[in-house]
Amino acid sequence: MPRATNRPAARKRHKKYIRRAKGYFGRKKNVYRLARNQFEKGLQSAYRDRKLKKRLFRSLWITRINAGAREAGLTYSGLMAKIKAKGIQINRKALADLAMNEPKAFKKIVETVVGG
Repeated sequence: MPRATNRPAARKRHKKYIRRAKGYFGRKKNVYRLARNQFEKGLQSAYRDRKLKKRLFRSLWITRINAGAREAGLTYSGLMAKIKAKGIQINRKALADLAMNEPKAFKKIVETVVGG
């Protein structure tokens, strides 16, 4: 008696990975074993890079705030320390946006922190 393998279910599982691997280069898009490996590796990369994206954006905001602070004659760390001492609650994302797109508003914040 031949061995039963439930081929319809296996084909369905295989096609699921082949569909998800659409757009990959070479055999990774149409060979099940390679498609599955590449898809799972892609999920790992996506998970890792969601965390990395947050780190990269934070460093970008810090760079932009530092550039704005330098124009006002301060350093980034000095500006952030004075903002915290004054009790101003503004996050780095908003502060970086002001430094980049609204330099007058950023300058007002700096004057508020330094001036009084």
